[in-house]
Amino acid sequence: MKTGGQLIVEALEANGTDRIFCVPGESYLAVLDALHDSSIRTIVCRQEGGAAMMADCQGRLTGKPGICFVTRGPGATNASAGIHIAMQDSVPLILFIGQVASHAKQREAFQEVDYKRFFGDIAKWVVEIDDASRIPEFVTRAFAVATSGRPGPVVISLPEDMLTSEVEAPQALPHTPVETRPGEAELDALEMLLAGAKRPFVILGGTRWDEQAVARMRTIAEAWSLPVGCSFRRQMLFDHLHANYAGDVGIGINPKLAAQIKAADVVLLIGGRMGEMPSSDYTLLKSPYPDQALVHVHADAGELGRVYRPTIAINASPAAFVEAFARRKPAAKPSWSPETEKAHAAYLEWSTPPQTGPGAVQMGPIMDYLNETLPEDAILTNGAGNYATWVHRFYRSRRFGTQAAPTSGSMGYGTPAAVAAKALFPDRTVVAFAGDGCFLMNGQEFATAAQYELPIIVIVVNNGIYGTIRMHQEREYPSRVVATDLKNPDFAALARAYGGHGETVEKTEDFAPAFERARASGKPAIVQIKLDPEAITPTRTLTQIRDKS
Repeated sequence: MKTGGQLIVEALEANGTDRIFCVPGESYLAVLDALHDSSIRTIVCRQEGGAAMMADCQGRLTGKPGICFVTRGPGATNASAGIHIAMQDSVPLILFIGQVASHAKQREAFQEVDYKRFFGDIAKWVVEIDDASRIPEFVTRAFAVATSGRPGPVVISLPEDMLTSEVEAPQALPHTPVETRPGEAELDALEMLLAGAKRPFVILGGTRWDEQAVARMRTIAEAWSLPVGCSFRRQMLFDHLHANYAGDVGIGINPKLAAQIKAADVVLLIGGRMGEMPSSDYTLLKSPYPDQALVHVHADAGELGRVYRPTIAINASPAAFVEAFARRKPAAKPSWSPETEKAHAAYLEWSTPPQTGPGAVQMGPIMDYLNETLPEDAILTNGAGNYATWVHRFYRSRRFGTQAAPTSGSMGYGTPAAVAAKALFPDRTVVAFAGDGCFLMNGQEFATAAQYELPIIVIVVNNGIYGTIRMHQEREYPSRVVATDLKNPDFAALARAYGGHGETVEKTEDFAPAFERARASGKPAIVQIKLDPEAITPTRTLTQIRDKS
């Protein structure tokens, strides 16, 4: 006889879970008690949204579900931000929620929420376990659902009395991974389409990639001389200094790259959904009927034809597709090779940052410094805001597994994601980028980094405003500023208050020594950059945006 709490932990162990992220709650004390005797590492966080984002980052970097435990009501609603990120980003995650006891349900009991209704549109599957003997079944199924097809978050509600009940249950077994592979007929059709193409283009996106798949994709690009772009915040899927790389297909796309995609006669979209942001509001690929011949490769059949009608639909995971197509070689040297070279040259020009701008701190030289000094396996995380433009456009990613950023555009992601990344890869450099507004949404997770001695480096770009909203405000309602000014703490002092290392950069030349001191400190660190609010984008100031409006 075992308690429901013990069965939950055993099912997690059977499915290979090595750590969980949580904010403790009385509603799942039985699980916490079972974790006391488990090899699973428990990382306690400071807010449920941060805990869920840590679990998302774990799932994003490993391809295996990140695990998060929160309590009912306020805890679950806080965690919903991370669930929305995982859903829109196709990341495997399992959220366990302590629920009110069975006898109190349907009475609007203390902190009671109907989770099937609450999470119904932002989770892949939501279930409540009423019978503890079925825990092995439901938890194993959760791992299968979270990782198969298009990955996503699963939410499991755990009534308090169910967790303390003692039952007999079968031994939990690990889930069986499901792989979808391309058929030979589809590969033949793609090969024929490429043979007749004049201006093909490849866009990589989504999840279910791994290091080997990325290497195989590089081999395919070389063999077929294909220009390759990476979808929004999926830049780690191709080496930016490789001769076939054409740039990122996302917000603020290189106009030359946008023109190349629109002019392509064949677009091979592998793994991604090509949603609103990477498609430039559905203009690069028109919905529902693209101007280009579209070959869409996706692990979930439900995504094929959902937004775009593909010329060829291939129901396969990215890893399985590139494994199969890597065996195909062109009959002759592709005629578009010179265009691929031009595309890479255009990317190198576009990704060279400007060295001047308003104020005493210039972000261009700072990005040059990071490109030159960070190791190739450094992991960069960020949330959302105009500051992220500097990372996405100018940082040249070299390897898989080095980026964690929400395609959903959620603020507050960078710091908790960095904590999870450093816990996962303690020997690698982990740098979080955050704006001042972005950091203060989940900046309390810096305390988690301090508690577990995880020496992350958080670069806080502090311009005293909600930058993206101010930019839009000045364009649409010039000189009518409201609700976008911020009065901030001293972020360097805040880092020291948490037991970490703090630096403030007020001149460009101060950044390199400040960053090196932060790295040498061996502590979690914040490097605060005092950026002039006029430096709202790499190429335009707030005044220019206001005047043009």
